[in-house]
Amino acid sequence: MRQKSWALKGELVLSCNCTVFCPCVLSLGNHPPTEGYCQTWAGFRIDKGHYDDVDLSGINLGLIMEIPGYMSRGNWTAGLFLDERASIYAEKAIGKIFSGKAGGTTGLLDILVGQFLGIERAPISYEVKDGTRIFQIPKIIDGAVTPIPGKETGEDTVITNSQYWIASEIIVAKSDKSRMRAFGRNWNFAGRSAEICKLDWRGP
Repeated sequence: MRQKSWALKGELVLSCNCTVFCPCVLSLGNHPPTEGYCQTWAGFRIDKGHYDDVDLSGINLGLIMEIPGYMSRGNWTAGLFLDERASIYAEKAIGKIFSGKAGGTTGLLDILVGQFLGIERAPISYEVKDGTRIFQIPKIIDGAVTPIPGKETGEDTVITNSQYWIASEIIVAKSDKSRMRAFGRNWNFAGRSAEICKLDWRGP
């Protein structure tokens, strides 16, 4: 069966339990997280997107992941939160993309994710205030992530030309606040590693 064309454009913010900037970005998953395991949540703002003829523009998403060791060795656990405004067709499309079944940028998730916790619908907000990304799912995720200032005034610290699967350019950041309570988890990563990336994923 022919895989369908898809694309997501926008921005994502990610907060994890690493005590310093996530080594997975530079090692491409071949160095363990600073705590020996990874717990992370990510927020997505899809400005423009589609899966075949299903419009995904204007949808926000939340993702949680647990990785027991080296990112490259798999056995990930993942769960999704979908904007309550999304159609049932959008839900099915997002499920295919984030399971890796749609191929392309997220195709590796089909190999690396061993347990999928499901998709939950919720009101989701993604805002930018004075450079800080504020991501909220009521009673589930309460996050605020601020870029680390660079040497040049008004510019962020940025990793460029990376082979990191999420994005080739990553803004180095830190979580001002980072609470996540869902799927039997209770996390608080305030003061720890965070990333901000342009979302430009596609497939197959």
